[in-house]
Amino acid sequence: MLKKTEIVETDVVIIGAGPVGLFAVFELGLLDLKCHLIDILDRPGGQCAELYPEKPIYDIPAWPEISGQGLTDRLMEQIEPFGPEFHFNRMVSSVEKLEDGTFEVSTDENEKFRAKAIVIAAGGGSFQPKRPPVPGIEEYEGKSVFYSVRRMEEFRDQDILIVGGGDSALDWTLSLQPIAKSLTLLHRRDAFRGAPDSVNKMYKLVEEGKIDLKLGQVSGLNGADGMVESASVKTKEGDMINVACTRILPFFGLTMKLGPIADWGLNLHENLLPVDTEKFETSEPGIFAIGDINTYPGKLKLILSGFHEAALMAHAAKKHIAPDERIVFQYTTSSTSLQKKLGV
Repeated sequence: MLKKTEIVETDVVIIGAGPVGLFAVFELGLLDLKCHLIDILDRPGGQCAELYPEKPIYDIPAWPEISGQGLTDRLMEQIEPFGPEFHFNRMVSSVEKLEDGTFEVSTDENEKFRAKAIVIAAGGGSFQPKRPPVPGIEEYEGKSVFYSVRRMEEFRDQDILIVGGGDSALDWTLSLQPIAKSLTLLHRRDAFRGAPDSVNKMYKLVEEGKIDLKLGQVSGLNGADGMVESASVKTKEGDMINVACTRILPFFGLTMKLGPIADWGLNLHENLLPVDTEKFETSEPGIFAIGDINTYPGKLKLILSGFHEAALMAHAAKKHIAPDERIVFQYTTSSTSLQKKLGV
């Protein structure tokens, strides 16, 4: 952890340590640019690690199927030769351009970084799950009420109540049913927003008696010391019932907050950062944006697209930082100098 008064000097500060921010370390590292990464979460991986670490992703090149955590682990392994430094559990509070053209980046922990370029890879900004309007739910959070599944084993042999009707609620209903002691899916109405195939599989489990489906809304929680024992549910018909449960997973969506980025003087369009598709530079020279935080004609919010953006951004950042240095384009398959950097 940095000392509060220390100013860290680096080539690039990357804001956001999700997959796109991690791959940016690789592309920048190939060009001899040192990176520090700042993220509001407590570990790398962004939404992949926070929301679906064990769910499969199917559209990563060369990986027919890989989990969110698996992708994060592979990226961390890939960038290890470049020695990136991570600063978790903090938010960038301000960015100031200095007279010499460098940037001073401050965090909410009163840390300061001096960087020659900034890469914003913050997804849609900082995100947090929407909390259900249930009195006293805060005291159960992190103990028996969870907004994501980080380790499926923590739910083994538990009486699980999943609340919601979207893809997350349905996906985790299907994934956790085989290891749960019991599982109840609760939704306010008999219509689901998730993928039709998931809805059909869920109804099949209901028909087979492997899960319960109830229509209604949670109105209260019962338990002690943060450990839930049952949920009070108001049914669609207006009756009050208790649903026994030892773990609750509410999936009410996410609240995306752009946070201090909105105050940095950058041009915004619907809370996104417009960029060109040559450099992926924002309206401020030296500040780049890649991944879901940016927008341009034809933009696709895919991890794959973010990887492509990171590659082009890295070359533009190198030219910004060292305008007089000749950049020789090289392939990792044939360049001995690049292979030396990678330790292969």
